[in-house]
Amino acid sequence: MSYRVAMDIGGTFTDVVCYDERSGAVTASKAPTTPGDLAEGVFAALGRVVDDPAAISFFVHGTTQGLNALLERTGARVLLLASEGGRDVYQIARGNRDRMFDLRYRKPAPLVPRQDVMEAGGRLDWRGAELVPLDEESVRRAGRRARDEGFDAVAVCLLFSYADPAHEIRAGEILAQELGEDVLVVLSHEVAREWREYERTSSAVLEAYTGPVVRRYLSGIERRFAERGLTVPVHVMQSSGGLVNASYAMRRPLQTLLSGPVGGTMGGVAAARLPAGRRNVICVDMGGTSFDVSLVVDGRPDVSAEARIEGFPVLMPVVNLHTIGAGGGSLAYAEAGALRVGPESAGAVPGPACYGRGGTRATVTDANVALGRVDPAWFAGGLMTLDAGAAAAAVAELAGELGLDPLRLAEGICDVANAKMAQAIRTLTVEHGVEPREFSLVAFGGAGAMHAVFIARELGISEVVVPRFPGAFSAWGMLEADVRRDLTRPYFRPQDTLDGDDMSRNFAALEAEALDALAGQGVPGDRRHVEHAVDMRYEGQDYTLTIPLRDAAEPAAPGFPETIAARYAEAHTGRYGHATPEAPVEFVMLRSTGFGSFPRTAAAVAGTPGPAGTAVRDVIFDGVAHATPVLRRADLTGSLAGPAIVVEETATTVIPPGCLANVDDNGFLIVKVEAHQ
Repeated sequence: MSYRVAMDIGGTFTDVVCYDERSGAVTASKAPTTPGDLAEGVFAALGRVVDDPAAISFFVHGTTQGLNALLERTGARVLLLASEGGRDVYQIARGNRDRMFDLRYRKPAPLVPRQDVMEAGGRLDWRGAELVPLDEESVRRAGRRARDEGFDAVAVCLLFSYADPAHEIRAGEILAQELGEDVLVVLSHEVAREWREYERTSSAVLEAYTGPVVRRYLSGIERRFAERGLTVPVHVMQSSGGLVNASYAMRRPLQTLLSGPVGGTMGGVAAARLPAGRRNVICVDMGGTSFDVSLVVDGRPDVSAEARIEGFPVLMPVVNLHTIGAGGGSLAYAEAGALRVGPESAGAVPGPACYGRGGTRATVTDANVALGRVDPAWFAGGLMTLDAGAAAAAVAELAGELGLDPLRLAEGICDVANAKMAQAIRTLTVEHGVEPREFSLVAFGGAGAMHAVFIARELGISEVVVPRFPGAFSAWGMLEADVRRDLTRPYFRPQDTLDGDDMSRNFAALEAEALDALAGQGVPGDRRHVEHAVDMRYEGQDYTLTIPLRDAAEPAAPGFPETIAARYAEAHTGRYGHATPEAPVEFVMLRSTGFGSFPRTAAAVAGTPGPAGTAVRDVIFDGVAHATPVLRRADLTGSLAGPAIVVEETATTVIPPGCLANVDDNGFLIVKVEAHQ
């Protein structure tokens, strides 16, 4: 076995990267995604880089099965079991604190209607001490109802189970007796052992809602790979940017909710590790359907301990992503006499008009074809030949509806899409006090490099980095990621009563648990390490900041309370612009994260050579036709002045007039962006 393979299943294409451990060669390819049966697209893409799955020594992929089920509201039917008196916690939810003055705000419709919430007697206090024993008969009634009425999953969220999960564990045992293995039972303390009842309930419901879909997909893909000779475990990307094997992902399916998009962020992290890598980058992934933005700060992914997905809070480490409906397949249309682009997409089928699969409406890809910015004869490395006439006809039809010149409309479609994507970047940067001009823009996805320079101009970013295989960069990021396990433990202590030795013992226990979990994932002992952090706040504050520690023993060091309080004040200033160093702090949560690394791949990628020679065609920039060379990425060396179109197997890079590009030692294309005149 000698191949390490990663795969990213997108809305339009399934991308694959293969690393040959014997030769060090890395190849990338893609195949159209098959929405009816995703496995067919997976095996079609795999067949382009590996002849025999039995030769694969490591396999990882990202899945959007759970996220799609949530977005489309096609998840499981869930019964929620709450503590007696807490039936309405999930329905009441939280107010619109962030949108107090938005008169159009609507809370997301709960995934579990009120009539499907039942109560279980029993109560713990906030320390986890039992006040009233668990009413086991009420749990059995819930199990019988779930069985009789055909529920797919049961979510159990009992008050203060984060402090002591004994009641939830017993409830899980009873439900397993009543339901067997056919109904998924989710216990909130296993999903998120953290305080805040609504957020923990929401996390448990989300896992129950998406879990059956994810489990069916992963078990099916494992079975079908085994039938084709794969003998190693299937690994899955987590929302945190780490990997787990499929067997764990089936037990904790919520962790895979943002599995697909996060691969690109980890590609940015891997790129930052390379010689002369950029430590601060904005990662933009533009595919056929969506546009994802994430940050790498000082070489590390921007990860939060909680997030909101479709308006629902979720307590788990998540790479901060902002996603909008903008991609190569985004449809352009007229509304009230104005041009609109997206979020509706032509998807993989029928796809843009130029794909020749029955699509007739203009998309962003059709606009680029009409402008001459795509090589129709060598699209996706020659896997597809585009119909330029169909693209021009689709754009002309919409232009006639709006009374515009077709080429002017084509540029307008691209401009509108670029403006939407630039605003998405501002949402994750400017709105959080981050200056995008201090970052490089790493562009990937099938369409990212086509629009990156135009987006950078809007934001004042001076440098665009296009990886060697942008269309499969997310898959490469998965191949470069570490195995990761996140553990938490509630730890409510004021600064003046902190027992540093006790905190260190708690961290040591979490570290041992994390190392054991990594061993269970097959990570060798010399490739495991654990990082620790503590959630803190000023007394009287509601929310916390996560402060990293040097190691598990640091809390036992003399003067630790004062040292960590000063570190918290520094972090508070960085996040909010002010601090109150003299105010006492509180400790809320302990966090330990285990990492297991695998051998890294090389940065360079072997591509399929294109036809010899350089073509020159007219390409429209700012309404003017420019004689523009169309170059093969594999042939590039030295510097290159725009305008130019660079084509390769997985993407097309557009370099407008006035920009200068060069290939660095890692094989990355670096574009210096001139301000738009």
